[in-house]
Amino acid sequence: MDETPIRFDTKIAVLLRDDLETWQRLNVTAFLCSGVAADPELLGEPYEDADGTAYAPMFRQPVLVFEGGKEDLVRVHRKALERSMRVAVFTADLFGTGNDRDNRAAVRAVRRDDLDLVGIAVHGPRNAVDRVLKGVRMHP
Repeated sequence: MDETPIRFDTKIAVLLRDDLETWQRLNVTAFLCSGVAADPELLGEPYEDADGTAYAPMFRQPVLVFEGGKEDLVRVHRKALERSMRVAVFTADLFGTGNDRDNRAAVRAVRRDDLDLVGIAVHGPRNAVDRVLKGVRMHP
């Protein structure tokens, strides 16, 4: 078996607003990861246990979770879009909806600079993701 450390050219990061309740942090992280996972290039091979039971594939690289204030989310969102990164957003309005159609309508109703961001996920070149996340801290 190859024991060479694997180094990825890209990075997946989730940034959560620091005033969210625990259940909200978990919910937002799950939704944001699903947005990034829509890129099949990010998924590894399916899993299988010793009995041959098949399991769904997962990301082939780690997902790093950060937290910051509202102004951090606005800044990271802007910078990630300027660098044409893959971005998924979760706004405060989505806590009041119950399905994908209403989620998309809630985001569509608000101009980009007015979104009440509670979380964003970004995927892009490792160094570029590091630059847009500069100043935020890893989630405890």
